[in-house]
Amino acid sequence: MKHFRKELWFETKQRRKLVNITPVLKDCLTESGIRNGLLLCNAMHITASVFINDDESGLHHDFEAWLEGLAPEKPYSRYQHNGFEDNADAHLKRTIMGREVVIAVTDGKLDFGPWEQAFYGEFDGKRRKRALVKIIGE
Repeated sequence: MKHFRKELWFETKQRRKLVNITPVLKDCLTESGIRNGLLLCNAMHITASVFINDDESGLHHDFEAWLEGLAPEKPYSRYQHNGFEDNADAHLKRTIMGREVVIAVTDGKLDFGPWEQAFYGEFDGKRRKRALVKIIGE
């Protein structure tokens, strides 16, 4: 069995941003040479997420509104975590959106359903963060 590991680095200018990482994952798969197996991609920071959904701007707006309704950024004083930092909402948003995805690889392609795309979700940006790509298979 072969394995491949790569770190993806992000530094968003906004506090919150969704980044379609599907093309990067496809490049990683090509680079790995693995034709059949599994691709794992996980955020390596507790205020960021990796998830699968549709790449549609209206849906992205809905995610923002929904997440902000569940865990509003302000007032900062509403969260006990916000003493040294002001990012308690980002921790909660990450928990809701998830840490990682696992995508099947068949014949050198990501096994996505119709409209599925992979995203890096940043909830406390403006600093450098990373996600891990690990591919195993043959």
